[in-house]
Order: sequence, then C-alpha cells, then structure tokens
Amino acid sequence: MAHGNKIIVVDDEETICDVIKLNLELEGYAVDTANSAEEVLQRNLSDYRLFILDVMMGEMSGFELATTIRNTPEVKDVPIIICTAKDQEDDLVEGFSRGIDDYIKKPFSMKELILRVKSVLRRAEKGDKSDDIVVFGNLSLNIAKKQCHIGDTEVALTKKEFEILKLLLLNRGRIFSREEILDRVWEDDVVVIDRTIDVNINRLRKKIGDYGNNIITKLGYGYGFKE
Repeated sequence: MAHGNKIIVVDDEETICDVIKLNLELEGYAVDTANSAEEVLQRNLSDYRLFILDVMMGEMSGFELATTIRNTPEVKDVPIIICTAKDQEDDLVEGFSRGIDDYIKKPFSMKELILRVKSVLRRAEKGDKSDDIVVFGNLSLNIAKKQCHIGDTEVALTKKEFEILKLLLLNRGRIFSREEILDRVWEDDVVVIDRTIDVNINRLRKKIGDYGNNIITKLGYGYGFKE
C-alpha cells in the first residue's frame, strides 16, 4: 500500500514540534506538525509515512490517536512512535497493545529520535509485517528472518539465544521456569540440564547490552523480561 512521504509530529507544545521538525528536515525529511490529536484527524492521514505522537495532549491522548490511526484502513500499517514522559512508563504496555511501533522517553536527544525514525522507516519500507517484528525500545527481533537488531546494528545470536529472547519478549512480564523454557526452545529428544539455560541466558544478556538488564531472574522460579 502506498503511503505519503511526510512525517507528522503531534505535540501540544509548539516549541517541541518546531525543534523536532527542524532536526528532521535537516535529515532530509518533509515534516508537518500539529498541536492536538483533533487537528491531525482533520488532515488527510494518508499523506503520512510516520506518526510521532506525544502521549499527554488535550482532549484526546496520543494512545487514543494511535488507536484511531490503527482503525483507519488506509493508514493502519503506517508506523507510530510515541513520546512518553518518565512517569508514563507504565502506559507503554497500553501503547504496544494499541499497535505502536516504538517509543522514546522524554527528555530525549534529537540524535536518538533521528536514529529511531530511521530504524522504524527502514523496517516499514522493507515491508516487514508488524507481526513478524517484535520491538522493545531500540531492540527489535525479526521473527521471519531470525535477526536481532539494536538500532541499526545487527546482534549475532545463536538459534537458542534467539528463541529464548523471542519467548521472553513476546511474553513481557511473565516468568518462565527453566522447565518451560526447555520445553519451548529445546527439541524433545535432547537432554539438557538447567545449567545450559543459565549459560544461554548469561550469553544473551551480554550480547544485548543494556537490554540485558531487562532479562530478570526470579530466584526459585526462572526468567522473565521486564518492561
């Protein structure tokens, strides 16, 4: 499906819109701004190839606008980046459930925003189905291609490391026992000891850098991925 060539930045603070617009235009993007969700909905949504939405706005929040975009057939697969303040982190689960593609925490550097914009647009332009991509912050897993990226950098994972990360990322907040991980990741006919899982998890944590801190150990229970 063909989409527009512009990015729209939606924030009720005009200054933030102007700064983001200026920086994205310096990167060669065409950018529109709007100061409310209602203002966006009066535009032709199919003009846009990316929506950057602030969460906290007047009557209609960024999340509600994201839902409206996802329910509008001509733009239902156009990527959405949400800008969220530190105290709204709990809302991110809601954001992902509404189909956002990425988020960035305020205050953010323009360099980080531009990296995320490039990354999200690259994925969209490759035509990767959102179902095939699992995203957490700057960490993304392409399920179909068995690739892991942090930003633009590919992270080399073994098959088992990839499968463990996929399991934990798709079930954020849930703790899996070693037995469950064995059951889902290793073939039935392979005899594996618990220690093998620990070794794989430790290697995985190192490979994914800061995101390794999101893989938590619940003593006596197992492993999970926290938001």
